[in-house]
Amino acid sequence: MTRVLLADDEAMIRAGIRAILGAAPDIEVVAEASDGHEAVALAVRHRPDVCLLDIRMPRLDGLGTAAELRRVVPGTAVVMLTTFSEDEYIASALDSGASGFLLKSGDPRELIAGVHAVAEGGACLSPAVARRVISRLGAGQFGRQAGARSRIEVLTGREQDVLALVGAGLSNAEIARRLHVVEGTVKAYVSRILDRLDVRNRVQAAILAHEAGLVGEH
Repeated sequence: MTRVLLADDEAMIRAGIRAILGAAPDIEVVAEASDGHEAVALAVRHRPDVCLLDIRMPRLDGLGTAAELRRVVPGTAVVMLTTFSEDEYIASALDSGASGFLLKSGDPRELIAGVHAVAEGGACLSPAVARRVISRLGAGQFGRQAGARSRIEVLTGREQDVLALVGAGLSNAEIARRLHVVEGTVKAYVSRILDRLDVRNRVQAAILAHEAGLVGEH
């Protein structure tokens, strides 16, 4: 069972999202918050697997909440929910340590799939957001394109293989099947890759993989 905390200042939005998640038999909404400070307190109390955060909330917005959650409950994955798709929101959400970014106007199935993906150690971007990220990679507007190749030189060949598959959007379980290893081994590789590349999460690692040209090579 994947345990989810939902934070949005609009009660009707929370009710709608809760109803969508309720359609998945393996997802449970364990707490709801109407602002960022309440979300942090409830996350510390309930230790959810995933926090769904609205970007615009009173007292402490979603970006600030994500940064605080990374500090106090680092094992909890964060997915941003918003009605906005402007580049500055996407960049800020990724920089805050979020593992995903979904538009509230998206397909409800994207929400369920996104929760499953980040709970399994993966990342999720709605198709509309993913198109914007990919289109900007060549211009270097996300991450640090310059020197990407030199940055990944600290990785072993096997670690680069794993990074390439992370960049392709595969979950730990899918990478394990592709490389014929156990999932625990993949988790260890990913943790070491994040540490050696000095990136906060899989999304940033995936962007670096694209910038370095790894995706499609492996």
